[in-house]
Amino acid sequence: MSTTDDFRESGLTFPEGFTFGTATAAYQIEGAVAEDGRKPSIWDTFSHTPGKVANGDTGDVAVDFYHRVDEDLDLIKSLGLGAYRLSIAWPRIVPDGTGDVNEAGLAFYERVIDGLIARDIEPVVTLYHWDLPQALEDRGGWTNRETSYAFAQYARVVGERLGDRVSVWTTLNEPWCAAYLGYANGHHAPGIRSELASLQAVHHLNLAHGLALIELRKVVTKADARYSVTNNLASVYAADPSNPEDVDAKRQIEALRNRAFTDPQLRGRYPQDLLDDTKHITDWSFVEDGDLELIHQPIDLVGINYYNTDTVRRGAEHSTEGTPFPGATRVEWAPQPGPVTAMGWNIEPKGLYDLLVSTHELYPEYDLVITENGAAYDDVLVEEGGERRVHDPERIDFLQRHFVAAHRAIEAGVPLTGYFVWSLMDNFEWAFGYEKRFGIVYVDYATQVRTKKDSALWYTRLAETGTIPEA
Repeated sequence: MSTTDDFRESGLTFPEGFTFGTATAAYQIEGAVAEDGRKPSIWDTFSHTPGKVANGDTGDVAVDFYHRVDEDLDLIKSLGLGAYRLSIAWPRIVPDGTGDVNEAGLAFYERVIDGLIARDIEPVVTLYHWDLPQALEDRGGWTNRETSYAFAQYARVVGERLGDRVSVWTTLNEPWCAAYLGYANGHHAPGIRSELASLQAVHHLNLAHGLALIELRKVVTKADARYSVTNNLASVYAADPSNPEDVDAKRQIEALRNRAFTDPQLRGRYPQDLLDDTKHITDWSFVEDGDLELIHQPIDLVGINYYNTDTVRRGAEHSTEGTPFPGATRVEWAPQPGPVTAMGWNIEPKGLYDLLVSTHELYPEYDLVITENGAAYDDVLVEEGGERRVHDPERIDFLQRHFVAAHRAIEAGVPLTGYFVWSLMDNFEWAFGYEKRFGIVYVDYATQVRTKKDSALWYTRLAETGTIPEA
């Protein structure tokens, strides 16, 4: 998929009240993995398993946010941002997944939330960003229905403690990754390779979302608190839109990537085509009576994480073992036009526009928010005039074009309310370790010194004026 429109434009102004924020995840930034009662998560285990993460990197120290909270909250404040999206580490709160609650963990996040509020920054809290307590994985993890109920109780514990202060609650971040990368192709923790296990995980993550919302609503006391879920939805295109076979391949991948989560969460049903496409793997009997009603809880915001696009076509029969697309045995991925980021992902702002418009068309009653968008580049720290600088014009160009796409979606009638740039600062990028830098703030991992990149300065101008600056 390509477009002749490059989306390079400045001077566009976002509506009054639009939220400009940035985002991180607990395991990627906190470190302190064995301090103050925290026990191992699946990512601790996975990253310490030889060969699983680039260079043998782990999140043991990460960027040491646990010990640098005030410094980093001041950093967010200095960027002029109105909101900060963070995740809470389940193994810091309920270290064994169930049972005893760790007071020190709750106190840590209380300090973070209070620090944000004191700086007039809205806290947006994600309850699950992939760091499942290892004790639960030892009992089957997301293939085990009981994990969904354990998550709901953990959500209740956090809601009871922070429910008078948190503005936005997000149950799950990218359950697609947790289910398919964790249990289908094994590229993420816990490193399982099973199509059946991945579809069980899809359902139990969806169930956890609904159960957690039920528990949160029992205990959250902030009258204007809002509830949400974040999915990494894909803009999927047919390689040949005039070929019915390619169009059907597009449909199949959209069902696995998008509707396997949005339809149960927002419509209370699984897509029939998804069930048909995967019937040779499972009869979906793990979906029990009443589950879909539990999953389909009212929410206020639908979060969308967007990075790149997929273009697919029908091809020859092939094995899907070791891929994140169970059942897609006749789907091939067409080459994507460049340029690409350091991740090798194509850069296509029109994909964001299309995704926002199509999501609104499918689920028109929900406000949308871009909960992650950003790019990795090979950033270099330099000394200029006695100051540390990082020039990242490619990232500025990427962000400008995607903010233009978001603005155009608003003009087209999409109720888009906010945009969170990924990420606040360079950090542990999962299986890529510390090789890939997504931050708008550079981190020297040897010294933990933070340096604002040029993109951070650009984003500050946007956040403070509401108007897209020149790149």
